[in-house]
Amino acid sequence: MPVPAIRVRALNSAPLRPERPLLLYWMVATRRAHDNYALDHCVQHARALGRPLVVLEALRADHPHASARLHRFVLEGMRDTAVAFRDRPVTYYPYVERRGGEARGLVEALAEHAALIVTDDWPSYFVPRMQAALAARVDVRVEAVDSCGLLPLRASARGFSRAFDYRRLVQRELAVHLARPPRRDALRSPSLAPPAALPLAVARRWPTALAELGDPAALLATIRVPATPAPVATPGGSRAAERRLAAFVRAHLPTYDQERNDPSARATSGLSPYLHFGHVSPHRVLHVVASAEDWSPARLARAATGGREGAWGVGRGAEAFLDQLVTWRGLAFDSCARRDDLATAAAIPDWARRSLEKHARDRRRWRYDLRALEGAATHDAVWNAAQRQLLQEGALHGWMRMLWGKKVLEWSASHEEAYDALVTLNDRWALDGRDPNSYAGIAWCFGRYDRPWAPEREIFGAVRYMSSESALRRRGVKRYVAGER
Repeated sequence: MPVPAIRVRALNSAPLRPERPLLLYWMVATRRAHDNYALDHCVQHARALGRPLVVLEALRADHPHASARLHRFVLEGMRDTAVAFRDRPVTYYPYVERRGGEARGLVEALAEHAALIVTDDWPSYFVPRMQAALAARVDVRVEAVDSCGLLPLRASARGFSRAFDYRRLVQRELAVHLARPPRRDALRSPSLAPPAALPLAVARRWPTALAELGDPAALLATIRVPATPAPVATPGGSRAAERRLAAFVRAHLPTYDQERNDPSARATSGLSPYLHFGHVSPHRVLHVVASAEDWSPARLARAATGGREGAWGVGRGAEAFLDQLVTWRGLAFDSCARRDDLATAAAIPDWARRSLEKHARDRRRWRYDLRALEGAATHDAVWNAAQRQLLQEGALHGWMRMLWGKKVLEWSASHEEAYDALVTLNDRWALDGRDPNSYAGIAWCFGRYDRPWAPEREIFGAVRYMSSESALRRRGVKRYVAGER
């Protein structure tokens, strides 16, 4: 069965080149061997064309925010992908730059041998620009395949400014799109051509890192990227993602609705980095949750009300978790697919911008520059604790991330300065930075997906206000500040 057409997008008007000897999958975001619509699409065309499949997964050393932290996580994922593709009818080609710029020309060189190029549809960071530039330079068809969410990026012709409206779309359309999930093992096909050797000139100029992936730490030591941020304890890769998912569903899913806002409880899923780097599929997450809840799409509510309660027909914990996975994450990806400025202050809605500008001259009792913020060197112990978690773990508790963003708005000379600082901190230090979901979370702190609040406050105007003083009265925050997490 082919991948749903709504998930496939042509990036150029060049034709297929069936006379060429291979089919190329340029893996850039959906970095896994399972539950991957792009891989399904490759297998379908490789079979039809009778061509062997080559999967290129490259890691650049010079992309914005490249660091030992992000590289180690990605390399661990590449190790798992290499294991998953071992002895399968595919040529897995992991290429790792040791210095920035070494990969330049690699995809174009492979394109000269490709009957078709398939890549991952991903709506943020530098990925869309990189793919568009490549598609314009080559003479072979390039198609991007959307594995981003349970609903396709183009499930609706209109955009959404509220979670309520996107949730109603989910409730109306999800069952239809769940009818064709990605295959768990797309390579289980006896009619695929056997793996082929890489073109000799390509293999010589850009040697594979396959033999070195068994020791990601040693491989990292050969790559010229900044040592800071340093790697964290959270391991990368699809196997770690599966373990984390299983542990969360077993220990925390039933009480997720009660515990998720307690930053000391460790009750959140911890899946955000794995979803960001494509080490686990949202379809796989739903499958494991559904198995635990004995759920099927038949239990979806028939009426698309947009309400959060009872729509899934599962326990309250699973209901709350699936709303985060499907509604809020899906809304973020929908926004990024429609606009390219979610990582900038231009994403602030008009009503919030007008209110913030009205209060632009309000007195700021405290002001901190990026260096002080990055070093967790403020007067606010609650905020410092959140920033320390980001520095040390590469992650921020979901509820604390909201307070973290609101306080920077309060301490900055302008809302533009605050927005830029938050994006920089999150992109640099968070494993799940540079992601539509992260950008949407920052935008929420400035009023996006929210409504005006009254009465107006200094600095914030009608934008929702949060305080560290009230946070300390919440469950678990004092323990979190004390480092008990």
